[in-house]
Amino acid sequence: MSKKIKALCIALLLSMPAAASAQTIVAQVDISDQQMKVYVGGKLRHKWPVSTARAGKVTPRGAWKAKWLSPNHKSSRYNGAPMPWSIFYSGNFAVHGTPHIKGLGRPASAGCVRLHPNNAEKLFKMTQKVGLKNMKVVVVN
Repeated sequence: MSKKIKALCIALLLSMPAAASAQTIVAQVDISDQQMKVYVGGKLRHKWPVSTARAGKVTPRGAWKAKWLSPNHKSSRYNGAPMPWSIFYSGNFAVHGTPHIKGLGRPASAGCVRLHPNNAEKLFKMTQKVGLKNMKVVVVN
């Protein structure tokens, strides 16, 4: 009997990381107030200032699953501009860290969603933990 209980406990422990990784992350970006709200399992966990597209540029509205991650990305379109902790969600559009933290809270980007590097790292690592299929970026007005 104790072998069965031991086996059950081991099975439960081994299944816990899989259950934890099934949680969904939604990063909701509101362009009108330049804020990101991060929901984990439907509960608000973080609210951070962002920068979206400046005048003449576009941050597309919509909802996407995260497509790929790049922890030390450099822009191929903007002279190798640093894009640390990038979470790409639609073509060349990504949520990423920025060295221009004084611009957060107002439109300043070429179309991506910029975050403070510490917040971008946190979101990146959360995404790694749950997997790309469980991370959604939603951009609204």
